[in-house]
Amino acid sequence: MFTFRRCGIGNDRRLNEMTSKLIYRMIKKATPERLWNAFLVYGSYRLSRLLRRPIQWGLPIGISVEPTTSCNLRCPQCPSGLRSFSRPTGMLDLQSFESWLQPISGRIWTLQLYFQGEPMLHPGFPEAVRIAHEAGLFTMSSTNGHFLTESHCAEIVHSGLDLLVISIDGVDQESYRQYRVGGSLDKVLEGARELVRIKKLLRSKTPYLVFQMVVFRHNSHQIGAAKQLSRHIGFDEIRFKTAQVYNPASAGELIPEEALYSRYARTTSGGYTLKNHLPDHCWRLWHSPVVSWDGKVLPCCFDKDAQHRMGEVSQADFESIWRGKRYGQFRRRVLRDRSSTEICRNCSEGSPVWIQPGSKE
Repeated sequence: MFTFRRCGIGNDRRLNEMTSKLIYRMIKKATPERLWNAFLVYGSYRLSRLLRRPIQWGLPIGISVEPTTSCNLRCPQCPSGLRSFSRPTGMLDLQSFESWLQPISGRIWTLQLYFQGEPMLHPGFPEAVRIAHEAGLFTMSSTNGHFLTESHCAEIVHSGLDLLVISIDGVDQESYRQYRVGGSLDKVLEGARELVRIKKLLRSKTPYLVFQMVVFRHNSHQIGAAKQLSRHIGFDEIRFKTAQVYNPASAGELIPEEALYSRYARTTSGGYTLKNHLPDHCWRLWHSPVVSWDGKVLPCCFDKDAQHRMGEVSQADFESIWRGKRYGQFRRRVLRDRSSTEICRNCSEGSPVWIQPGSKE
């Protein structure tokens, strides 16, 4: 899991135009029902914080759905890459996905087809996007970029995907392979260029393309070069993300020295600790759950191994799970003592922000 960092984008007109385009696309998905639902969700969250007890109005504003836990890479801080899941690996059933999504699609606003694993390993990825797109949802996904062939790029553009993040964690193979173990930077860049070409060929405004770089100690010196590469290929935006490590006390070789790009602070003993002081509330629990490939509803994207299962869409409808007793108990626990929940103790919950191409930083 990673978080975005913003380094003042200033008054750069091109940056503001790019941001405005993305916001405009999201606003176009708005309906009175979705706006009212978002108001209810935010209002109930603020009231819950005030009263210190869980109140849940409305449905989520957005949902993350996991196409698969499979991955072609072996990234050392990722359970998919480490093959360390205790839960099974599998593929999202599209018929089931459409079945549970349809009753709630008029109220939720965004759908992200990504959690763990590489979503484009799912042979029905474009079809999953189409299902959500035709339901009027703002659709997003993230990829390591190794499957962007000409035919797949065309399918992605035709699917209606609104936003695609392509992870490129370095500007040369030596730096890239230190985290993206088993990956080929040349292949990723070739696929990215192909996707940009197909978009232009089809005169499509979507997907909005984001170049994403996770900042580690070994690649932090390449931030300037990454901005140049992003502009050269034709991405709409670049984001730099802070990395989550499982043992920050002994991960000095990964955590960058620049405080801006690290979610951890150095301790007096020379180790690292999370900067977040874990206040007893969490916006994620009110607006953005996760549904795993096999239909388990999870509280947030930090529950990578599905330890906190709120219910299963194969056994109950999503809305009853969302308002259910188990979810209420989990929200209550976070409102009273967030640090008592293990998945919260390495969480950087806060406002996601980013840097874009053209930044004068």
